[in-house]
Amino acid sequence: MTDLTTLEADVLAQVAAAGDLAALDAVRVAALGKTGSISGLLKTLGAMSPDERKERGAAINVLRDRAQTALNDKKAALEAAALDARLASETLDLTLPAPYRRKGSVHPTMQTMDEMVAIFAEMGFAVAEGPDIEDDFHNFTALNFPPKHPAREMHDTFFFNTKEDGERMLLRTHTSPVQVRTMLSQKPPIRIIAPGRTYRMDSDATHTPMFHQVEGLVIDKGIHMGHLKWTLETFLARFFESDTVTTQFRPHHFPFTEPSAETDVQCDRSGGEIKIGQGTSWLEILGCGMVHPNVLRACGIDPDEYQGFAFGMGVDRLGMLKYGMPDLRDMFASDGRWLAHYGFSAFAAPNAASGLS
Repeated sequence: MTDLTTLEADVLAQVAAAGDLAALDAVRVAALGKTGSISGLLKTLGAMSPDERKERGAAINVLRDRAQTALNDKKAALEAAALDARLASETLDLTLPAPYRRKGSVHPTMQTMDEMVAIFAEMGFAVAEGPDIEDDFHNFTALNFPPKHPAREMHDTFFFNTKEDGERMLLRTHTSPVQVRTMLSQKPPIRIIAPGRTYRMDSDATHTPMFHQVEGLVIDKGIHMGHLKWTLETFLARFFESDTVTTQFRPHHFPFTEPSAETDVQCDRSGGEIKIGQGTSWLEILGCGMVHPNVLRACGIDPDEYQGFAFGMGVDRLGMLKYGMPDLRDMFASDGRWLAHYGFSAFAAPNAASGLS
């Protein structure tokens, strides 16, 4: 057994002398690898008699186990020493000032909505809110939608399962239900805007299933289209921060307004981007009109005494036009790089004193 004792002493000495994990692994391969010194002894057992194989094999296995135990202990010690050295070299001095890190940005949608609210607040509008989940009455019936109107169908609107009483709740398709709730709970005169999320089954570069709207409502005596036109032209000039914004009103149809119109702004489409206030092209930007008498009646307001106007516009799309974002879907992609590029400082809230953007 002298050769085994000598081999064991030699392997254990090499294990003890290993200064790092790489050197230790080299010792392991030299002793226990396929061609290692201890593994080579096991290959000689086949040429021995059964009695010799039994005695010699037991001794070699004891040698192998002792070598493996020594390797494991040494590896654990080296790993602990390496961790201690790393912890000692990577300490953080908490007395030093923290390095600058970007803390995040205000999303362009929220920035645009804040700008719109700030402008309308200057014009005397209050902010009204309502639930995202609506019933048929507030979303359709009170707004003069006929029973078979396409917007009531599944291909346009997100409906919930039918209740036991037959009622179907839905995700509101516009913020107009807020106008209905305001007229039902508040007597004229009324001057509000209703910002919030809305939902429709549509998705492309300029439409998403969930988007943001700001709608406006004015109810008072003697209201006419001239008031509506002035309100929208004043808002657009203030929003785009330009005195040269030119608009045109085209006849249109909405169930809840009569007469109804779509508002276009003059723009330049050359050069791969849209420039508002110049050029010879027109871009549809919002819908508006005088509140339909049926809507006033459904909300308990006498249309012979009170008149009003309403308008609605997409917040996300206005943000795209003002800040040059090419695809609406990017606004909901949760890409930190996109937000770092288009985001706004949280310390620059839009207001009349310091400006909008």
